[in-house]
Amino acid sequence: MKDQTSPDRLTAADFDQELLDLYDYYAHGHISKRAFLDRAGKWAVGGLTATAILSTLSPNYALAQQVAEDDEDIVGEDITYQSPDGTGEITAYLVRPADIDPGRPPAAVLVVHENRGLNPYIRDVTRRLAKAGFIAMAPDGLSSLGGYPGTDNAGRDMQRTLDQSALLNDFFAGFEYLQALEGTNGKVGATGFCYGGGVVSRLAAAYPELAAGVPFYGSFPDAEQVAGIEAPLMVQLAALDQRINAMWPPFQQAMEANDKIYEAHIYPGVNHGFHNDTTPRYDADAATLAEERMVAWFRTYLA
Repeated sequence: MKDQTSPDRLTAADFDQELLDLYDYYAHGHISKRAFLDRAGKWAVGGLTATAILSTLSPNYALAQQVAEDDEDIVGEDITYQSPDGTGEITAYLVRPADIDPGRPPAAVLVVHENRGLNPYIRDVTRRLAKAGFIAMAPDGLSSLGGYPGTDNAGRDMQRTLDQSALLNDFFAGFEYLQALEGTNGKVGATGFCYGGGVVSRLAAAYPELAAGVPFYGSFPDAEQVAGIEAPLMVQLAALDQRINAMWPPFQQAMEANDKIYEAHIYPGVNHGFHNDTTPRYDADAATLAEERMVAWFRTYLA
C-alpha cells in the first residue's frame, strides 16, 4: 500500500481555490487546455510555469495503488461482455474474493469510472471492494476505441467523442452481466465517481432491481425519473463542488416526495474528486470515511 499521507505529497491546501475550480472546469471539458494554461498564468510565479501547474494538479498513478493486483485475498481478470444497445464488446476488470464460502455467495458491485476510461485508480477501487468481500467489476467505457489509452488527458478526449447514450448502455449492459453472473447471491449494487456517479443514479432510475447505489459527486437524472428508483442510495458530495451540488436539491426533493430511501453526506472543505487518491484534490480523511460508509451501505443492503 502506498503512503497516502507522505509529507511531500501536495494537497488542496497548497493551491488557491480559484485555481482548483479552474482545473475542475478543464478536467470536465468546460474549457480547453489552452484556456486553462492562459488563465493559470496568474499563478505562475517564481519560475513555475502554467504547464508545470497543470502537471502538478493532474493524476499521478504512482500514488494510486492501495491494493496490489497480486494481493492474496483477491483474484482479478480482464473479461469481455456484449453491449448490443451500446458500443459492442466491452472489456471489464472483474475481481473476486479469493476465498468464497459456497454456502454464502457474495453480492456483486458495478464500479463506474470517471470521464476518462478505466484508469489505475478505478481498477484499484475495484480491488478494494473485492477485498471487502464483494465481486466487483469495472467496465472500460473506452473499449470501442481500444480501451483506456494510458493517460487521463487522452482518455478524457476519447470519452468525449463517444455517443453518450451508447456509452450509458454499455454500463447498463455491465449491470445486466452481473445480474446473470454465476456465484453471486443475486444482488447487484453500483458505485461510481464523477461521470460514474451520474451513471449510478441513472442506473437506479432505469433498473428498479438495483439493490443499492453509492454515487460520488455525479450528476442526477431528472426529478420525474425518481419515482422509478427502488435502490437505497447513499449520495456522497464535496462541499466545495458548486457545479454538482447545484444539481442536488431538486433530486433530493424528489427523493423525499417519493418516499425513497437515501442518505446524503456532504464532506466539508473538500473538492470534487476528493476520493481520487492520485491528485492534490484527494482528502485522505474524507475519502476514508466515504469509503467506509460505502462498504457499510453495501453490506447492509446487499447481504
